[in-house]
Amino acid sequence: MTDAAIPRFTGDASPYAGGDPYADHRTADFPFTHLVDLADRRLGAGVIAANDEFFAERENLLKPGPAVFDPEHFGHKGKIMDGWETRRRRGVSAAEPHPTADDHDWALVRLGAPGVIRGIVLDTAHFRGNYPQAVSVEAVALPGSPSPEDLLAPDVKWTTLVPRTAVGGHAANGFAVDAEQRFTHLRINQHPDGGIARLRVHGEVAPDPAWLGALGTFDLAALENGGRVEDASDRFYSPATNTIQPGRSRKMDDGWETRRRRDKGNDWISYRLAAQSGIRAVEIDTAYLKGNSAGWASLSVRDGGNAGDYDWTEVLPRTRLQPDTNHRFVLDGPVRATHVRIDIFPDGGISRLRLFGSLTDEGAAALAARHRELGG
Repeated sequence: MTDAAIPRFTGDASPYAGGDPYADHRTADFPFTHLVDLADRRLGAGVIAANDEFFAERENLLKPGPAVFDPEHFGHKGKIMDGWETRRRRGVSAAEPHPTADDHDWALVRLGAPGVIRGIVLDTAHFRGNYPQAVSVEAVALPGSPSPEDLLAPDVKWTTLVPRTAVGGHAANGFAVDAEQRFTHLRINQHPDGGIARLRVHGEVAPDPAWLGALGTFDLAALENGGRVEDASDRFYSPATNTIQPGRSRKMDDGWETRRRRDKGNDWISYRLAAQSGIRAVEIDTAYLKGNSAGWASLSVRDGGNAGDYDWTEVLPRTRLQPDTNHRFVLDGPVRATHVRIDIFPDGGISRLRLFGSLTDEGAAALAARHRELGG
């Protein structure tokens, strides 16, 4: 994947003329958006500091869902926007009224889960004439829970992920990232000022092996622990990745729901675990799925192999599921696996899948080696 293949948007959008504000929003199908959003608030991400947020708060950057636009919404400081917006920069004097080439605003973002970043989207939705002229993004990996002062210390070495690049107003500005490193924080820069509605940071979680080792038994499929969805038969109503988000589902679309089948097939999701593991217990939750929960489910595993392999071994036979219920199953003994597949029959959905167990010695060694490769 090369950044040259990513569509580019520049320049102002037309002033809002009424009707659907997204009718003229410029966007594209970016090749990395199927990956988890490492800056998802559900994973614990946050915008921990910004040099300026005069018109609109920095926290809006990570809000779920698209930015909302209300043309009549004004406050004491002016138009209230659903994004992060700074005041207009000025020069130092009447003789030099314009900002310098180096002037810019910034925000510090803590990723919800440390990981390898594959793509970034900086969406300027509804910022039609008040978006930044250009943006840049830097990243760093620091242990623990560093403060803004720690991150801004002069000895901290930031890696440029997105060099200073012109962007467009009212557009989803996407950037492919090619840095095989593990990062914990980002610095979002807008040159010289302006507004950004949403930030999405797509990539792969790279967990800390020491933390997982200390936990012992944990959820091997959870996003925050390095599990991920490899494929799914259907993503019509909601993404399969929802099934391994933190916490219990809070509403129907916070799980995975498929379209109604009119054939004799069934739907499924395949997962890659954090590393080779021994699975001891399973939870299949259908919370908030009442008239549309899956009727039955089975669970199969694979130890090694490629995504296209079909040598699955069933460890939980086809079992009746109840609507809006958390189902728990204790396996006969630790089941060694690197991949897991859940099949639901015939269609419908589940809200969460939890696979509890521990890393094998081989899995722990592989995870530690990968952590070192990524600079951990």
